[in-house]
Amino acid sequence: MIEKFKTLFFVKSSLISLYLALTIPVPFISIENFKIPSITLFLFGLYFIINITSDYVETCKYKIAYKTSFVSKILGRKNWEISWKDIKLIKSLPTSQGSKVYYFSNNKGDNFLVPQRIENFEKFLLNVSKNTGIAINEISYISPLWTYKLLTLLSLTMIIGELFAFIN
Repeated sequence: MIEKFKTLFFVKSSLISLYLALTIPVPFISIENFKIPSITLFLFGLYFIINITSDYVETCKYKIAYKTSFVSKILGRKNWEISWKDIKLIKSLPTSQGSKVYYFSNNKGDNFLVPQRIENFEKFLLNVSKNTGIAINEISYISPLWTYKLLTLLSLTMIIGELFAFIN
């Protein structure tokens, strides 16, 4: 059975709402000659941000696969898949913000970033543990979920403020 793990809703909502908060005013404040191009670019950017937040992970009893969107591929992100039996370990590396990122390492020495911003993360980790036999006790989200919720709230507050400013 194939299981699909989409990008975490709060990650998507924070990035999309931040994009909207930063770009909604542009079509309204642009000079008359640039209104149509600014609206067109705004819509293109919205499509772009929605598309790049649509990457997902698929698992089955044989392998794990990371699937990217068309726009993500253009930006250099690649699809990958690795057989469960080829994963020899999960290694961690610290980030500059004090968190940790994790990589699946295979027998050939290739490393694949463990997705840490996906829905049903605990279920995903149980799949990893069950199929590899590797302990996953230390693996968690790369950032606390409250940070994405806070960014969404701040972005929505900015959008509301922009709407009030425009109406008045």
